[in-house]
Amino acid sequence: MVRQIPSKTQLRVIESNISQGVETPKIVYPESDNKPMADNTRQFTWIVKIKENLEILFKYNADVFVAGDLFWYPVEGSNKIKLAPDTMVVFGRPKGHRGSYRQWEENNIPPRWCLKFYLLVIIILRWTEKSSFI
Repeated sequence: MVRQIPSKTQLRVIESNISQGVETPKIVYPESDNKPMADNTRQFTWIVKIKENLEILFKYNADVFVAGDLFWYPVEGSNKIKLAPDTMVVFGRPKGHRGSYRQWEENNIPPRWCLKFYLLVIIILRWTEKSSFI
């Protein structure tokens, strides 16, 4: 489980800002990276099939959240630490729409299952490059 534990310095700054009435800047957690969800139609088909079948599988479990192509921010205060799994399942969280999955707003419960598709050609090319040194 990923949890944010503020350092003593961070806590002192927060306490100081609160006592001085200083507003800390609000961090924006983007909901999109403006990149396509899939590299091709076959990949898109599999993402949708897997996500929708998981929805069907957990249809009667009110505390299982299934999402597709949703940013997961595990640490509050950092919008740089994020993942964008093609499909994820979170047990212990209610169904419903979210712009992104901010773990600290979800009782600090991380996804238990994530799936990310990669273009097979890239994997084969990288494997070929590595094996050429053998």
